Amino acid sequence: MYLHGRNVLKEILNLKYTLKIKRVIFTDQKNTDTGLMKLRKMTEERYRVDILSPQELYNLSREKKHQGVVIELREFPFFDYREIIEDNKDKKNSLIIFLDQVQDPHNFGAIIRSSVACGADGIIITERASSDVSPAVIKVSSGLAFRIKISKIPNLRNVLKKFQESDYWIYAAGMEGKNYFDESMPERSVFIFGNEGQGVRRLIKESSDEIISIPMRREVDSLNVAASAAVLLFEYSRQMYKKS
Repeated sequence: MYLHGRNVLKEILNLKYTLKIKRVIFTDQKNTDTGLMKLRKMTEERYRVDILSPQELYNLSREKKHQGVVIELREFPFFDYREIIEDNKDKKNSLIIFLDQVQDPHNFGAIIRSSVACGADGIIITERASSDVSPAVIKVSSGLAFRIKISKIPNLRNVLKKFQESDYWIYAAGMEGKNYFDESMPERSVFIFGNEGQGVRRLIKESSDEIISIPMRREVDSLNVAASAAVLLFEYSRQMYKKS
């Protein structure tokens, strides 16, 4: 997997653990700014660094705006969902996001940004019929995909039960649900957001504790899934702030 961009590299360098990176490639362009040179020096302390031409960086990343740096990542560091449960078992406030077959990488990347920004503890995605953590997802997330634990699972319903057993209240987003204006959200909450066309699947809704909706003042079918996620996640964040 080839990633690019300075923000992505900065996020990687700020991690407390070492990623499985084959190499980090910098441009050989002579008129680069001091910021890139400083980034290169920091990278050399942890990872193998190669120097190639701007055209070669483009050939690898397929992106003209690579900002003079391309990262060759062997694999994205997924986490076991049980580790997410264990890490947050004693937390009073804990927020987890489940994505039920969200397929658009731009939506996925935007949801990652919102999740990190509102202090979420993890994101769970399905192995099938879902966007994977791709270079496009990481780009849209501005590298924040490395700042939150993401788990990929085969069966969403089974894992939802594990979170319910760990005292999480499960919300599924759906237009037929309760108006979120009227909802007092528990400190330990899970939000499920569904596929761009079909929404959260029926069986997944049936496995949730409550269906929650965003009211529309005008005739609009629904919000984009990334926009819906931002609204509900920051409402959770607002309510937790008021309780603190």
